[in-house]
Amino acid sequence: MDLGPLNICEEMTILHGGFLLAEQLFHPRALTELTKSDWEHVGRPIVEALQEISSAAAHSQPFAWKKKALIIIWAKVLQPQPVTSSDTDTRWQEDVFFSVGNMIPTLNHTVLFELLKSLEASGLFIELLMALPAIVCCAELERFLEHVSIDTSSEDVAFFLDVWWEMMKHRGNPQDPLLSQFSAMVHKYLPVLEEFPHPPKRLRSEPDVCPTMLLLAMLLRGLMQIQGRILGPVRKCCALANLADMLSVFALTEDDPQEVSATVYLDKLATVISVWNSDTQNLYHHQALAEKVKEAERDVSLTSLAKLPSETIFAGLELMHALLGEWGEELQAMLCSSQGTSYDSYRLCDSLTSFSQNLALYLNRASLPEEERQVASELAVCVRDFLRKTSRVLKNRGSQDITASIAMAIIQQKMNRHMEMCYIFASEKKWAFSDEWVACLVSNRALFREPDLVLRLLETVLGASTTDRAVPEPQIQQVLHLVLECYTDLSLPDKNKVLAGILHSWGKRGLSETLLTYVESFPEDLNTTLNKLAQSASEQGLAKAVASVARLMIVHPEATVKKICSLAVVNLGTHKFLAQILTAFPALRFIEEQGPNSSTTFMVSCLRETVWAKFSTPKEEKQFLELLNCLMNPVKPQGIPVAALLEPDEVLKEFVLSFLMLDIEEVDLSLKIFLQTLEANACLEEYWLQACSPFPLLFSLCQLLDSFSKYWQLPKEKRRLSLERKDLAAHILELLCEILLANAETFSPDAWIKSVSWLHRKSEELDWTVGLRLKTFFEGHFKCEVPATLFEICKLSEDEWTSQAHQGYGPGTGLLAWMECSCISSTLSERMLSLLVVNVGSPEEVRLFSKGFLVALVQVMPWCSPQEWQHLQQLTRRLLEKQLLHVPYSLEYIQFVPLLNLKPFAQELQLSVLFLRAFQFLCSQSCQNWLPLEGWNHVVRLLCGSLTSLLDSVRLIQSVGPWAQGQEQDLTQEALFVYTQVFCHALHIMAMLRQEVCEPLYILALETLTCYETLSKANPSVSSLLQKVNEQHFLKSIAENISPEGRRQTLLQKISSF
Repeated sequence: MDLGPLNICEEMTILHGGFLLAEQLFHPRALTELTKSDWEHVGRPIVEALQEISSAAAHSQPFAWKKKALIIIWAKVLQPQPVTSSDTDTRWQEDVFFSVGNMIPTLNHTVLFELLKSLEASGLFIELLMALPAIVCCAELERFLEHVSIDTSSEDVAFFLDVWWEMMKHRGNPQDPLLSQFSAMVHKYLPVLEEFPHPPKRLRSEPDVCPTMLLLAMLLRGLMQIQGRILGPVRKCCALANLADMLSVFALTEDDPQEVSATVYLDKLATVISVWNSDTQNLYHHQALAEKVKEAERDVSLTSLAKLPSETIFAGLELMHALLGEWGEELQAMLCSSQGTSYDSYRLCDSLTSFSQNLALYLNRASLPEEERQVASELAVCVRDFLRKTSRVLKNRGSQDITASIAMAIIQQKMNRHMEMCYIFASEKKWAFSDEWVACLVSNRALFREPDLVLRLLETVLGASTTDRAVPEPQIQQVLHLVLECYTDLSLPDKNKVLAGILHSWGKRGLSETLLTYVESFPEDLNTTLNKLAQSASEQGLAKAVASVARLMIVHPEATVKKICSLAVVNLGTHKFLAQILTAFPALRFIEEQGPNSSTTFMVSCLRETVWAKFSTPKEEKQFLELLNCLMNPVKPQGIPVAALLEPDEVLKEFVLSFLMLDIEEVDLSLKIFLQTLEANACLEEYWLQACSPFPLLFSLCQLLDSFSKYWQLPKEKRRLSLERKDLAAHILELLCEILLANAETFSPDAWIKSVSWLHRKSEELDWTVGLRLKTFFEGHFKCEVPATLFEICKLSEDEWTSQAHQGYGPGTGLLAWMECSCISSTLSERMLSLLVVNVGSPEEVRLFSKGFLVALVQVMPWCSPQEWQHLQQLTRRLLEKQLLHVPYSLEYIQFVPLLNLKPFAQELQLSVLFLRAFQFLCSQSCQNWLPLEGWNHVVRLLCGSLTSLLDSVRLIQSVGPWAQGQEQDLTQEALFVYTQVFCHALHIMAMLRQEVCEPLYILALETLTCYETLSKANPSVSSLLQKVNEQHFLKSIAENISPEGRRQTLLQKISSF
């Protein structure tokens, strides 16, 4: 069967035959003269021809061919007759209906309307009518109403009421090519058609407007014309229901009515279909469920984008009032009889109920003239009274529970609102796991690839597995497998929505607790999948890796995330790849509502419980640091959306704030995390520090720095951080102060002052040097508080400085306080130097200052960090330059007075002697018990660092020093002499110390000998052979005093090799 181009085919031949028989029956008159009374005799062959075509095409599309035939017939009715032969040629080329139309005799509208009525094709009539140009549409309906009003039969009334009802239900189908061809051809007919009456003004100004409201108004007038011919309660029910629906939908509802919820919609469909099922006389009683649902959808989904004119509304209200008054008693008697509920009676009561509700709302909001308001109010009372007397009808509307079957039919056929039905289908636990339910899910799996639907299905599966309902395990397994497949097919953002929903509904254990019996292989799958990923980490396989992890993630989020965190720390080099996988799941930024730490995110909990404080190597700590950074600042791979799983403020709260204490094992790692977090997030546009209590953080750092002032007095188990890490803490404090000062405007002025005052008050409890580290922070608010003895040796401004009594700073401790100030920073060191009061012109004052400096140096050195010691070194050099510090050079390691120019190396020699004197002081009986073994190790490391710098300085001066310029010989001999002195001083200090702390000095001594040997061999002409032998003998004599034997022999061998 051909439903495409309108060409001549077998079906057209049958239709042609039907019209030929009709012509013969009506001969000698033409069919253009046919009247209603002639149709019963003449029309039968045409109807039978169409029925034969439909029957022959029943296996495919009978409705489509019926539509095609009616289009051809209607086009023939409207087709203007060709005037000339050239008209015929043009029509043959341009008019798609011309060839098939020539197979049909010329017809009038009576044939068309009677054929439509005989076929009960009210729906097709409206579909074709609404495809016509607006002017033609109105004229054709007017002709139809005239046709119905002449010699009106009961069949005319029934057909009129059906047409009216179809007009209200019509939605249009712009995709239908047949309708488009029909409309286009009739548009071409318009210029030569003179028989159409003048259209209304609105259509003259807008000829292409679809005049639905005008057509409904015409139908209302048609009802008024034939109301006396409406007989029997069934027709009266239908007429009143149509009128009520038209007024409700096209007059009384608001301009933007809300669509009823999906459950109400489904309930309405179920009610309508239940009534059809119980009403054996109904047209749809014997139809298949899918066909019933399609038609019921049209019945319950009336909508309007426009409103009837006010005069039409008023006329409709008056007519309804009149009809209810005229027909009310008869209809009430029928509705209250013992007969079963028919669809017409149900529809009347349902339509009047909606009408009554809408009319009440309309009366409350509309501004109506008095006469119209009175009519509407009286009608409202009349309708309420009618409904009160017939309430039994809506209560007795069928008892079949067919909602599940209807919902599944809508889903299966993808009908109107089918996606909303999917949500009900997924949620209704009563329907779940029936054979029909499972079959529907299997065949429509593609529709359920939405995150909310997957979540609802999971909830339904979990509900079945936890209730007493006897659902076979294989069936649960099958459905779970289908749902997980739907989840697997989702996009990554949608998978995250599902994961977020699972975490919210079932917590960090996900589906595992309920469905573990159905996913027994999960632990094995988890280990296998993640171990493979860890071994083959590559950005090329990231998308595949994320997809693999996604399924594991919803089964047991906690186990999956913990396993990934553990692998990221333990498997070297995999942390970035595994972090990328984690950051592809922003749903993991989940906060559990229960538990003591309800503000802690799920990600932080997993990190703390799995890897925190469980590192076995420094490399694992480093990987953890980098993992944190990747989770805070994720690398964005191509094609995969990622999001930070950790915020910098929560990292500081969870991994730093509670661990900034000297006696906590994780303090060192916490400091590294602190620095990394500050540096990595310094460029963030939003000021994030405000969220993590910045002033308590500052104070915690201050407390940590304060504990270093009592460092060697603490027992070993309370010293979890080495003194070297004091520099890191000080650097973080400085950085934090800078960030806070730069963002001070984010605080209100009052909050800022209160916070600074709180910090100052708390810092007063700490060592006074800690307060100096906050000097720039307190500027403009508080003066620097220092021991009173500092004022004795410095010119301190009272506008900036203030003295406080500090325990341990009695008379003569001013220089100690001054040196402690100078340790803090190079800036403060320069400031202290500029404020120092020492009279260079007084030898006695310089001598006393130099003695005091050595004593203070010995007191400060053991508690110095490497950075602080470096500040002191620089200060010492500046004092030597300014000749404020006198360091006499003794001849204890000189065999004979050298005739050398030692002035370029004066500072290096003085520093070497100063370090020797300091250690002689430290190792004296009065000081030797100050320090534990670790303390001696620390001061030795500081000394070796200084002597290494000193050797570097000697090399630099010897090679490029300005003193060498313009001289006949370079400074090689002088440099060799300095190396000899440094070697002797180092061995002297070694002799005073315990052997177990001397390893760094021993290595330094070897390095000094290497420097000596290298320079000596590079300049063989500098020294005579006798001189070299003497120096070699001298160095050996010094080395002879070293123990143990191994070190002594190594040194002697090194010297012998010169």
